[in-house]
Amino acid sequence: MARRDASLRSDRMSSTPARPTEPAQPTAAPGAPLEVRSNPVYVRKAQLFRVLGHPLRIRILELLVDGERTVGELQAALSVDSSSASQHLAALRQEGVLERRRAGVSVYYSIRDPRVSQMLAVARELLTSAISDSQSLLVELSEETEQQPPIEG
Repeated sequence: MARRDASLRSDRMSSTPARPTEPAQPTAAPGAPLEVRSNPVYVRKAQLFRVLGHPLRIRILELLVDGERTVGELQAALSVDSSSASQHLAALRQEGVLERRRAGVSVYYSIRDPRVSQMLAVARELLTSAISDSQSLLVELSEETEQQPPIEG
């Protein structure tokens, strides 16, 4: 058994040495040139959508559509701790979606550009339309199922 183990070890050692790995080249999605991923305009757009991609952040924006609020007010409305609220507010502010101002010991946040509320309205309309389409499809499937004869087994 020891001889067999030794021969296996020597076979492994005598095999050709592994080539150094080359750095992985970034690959583009099918149909998307690599330049798109490094284009600053697309990178910034992706960053904006990434920061908007959290449900709590969307809710923060919805709360701020009607005007500025303090961190404490937002925290209470969201039922989150101050650390969580601050983290999400900072992410939105760093991306330029929100602005803040201090008044004494209070910090107020507001939407920097009114078009954000338009974007939220468009998103709501898109979702409403998609849900409506799905509901219509469910009704059609239900009617189709009712018209089919029962399966006998």
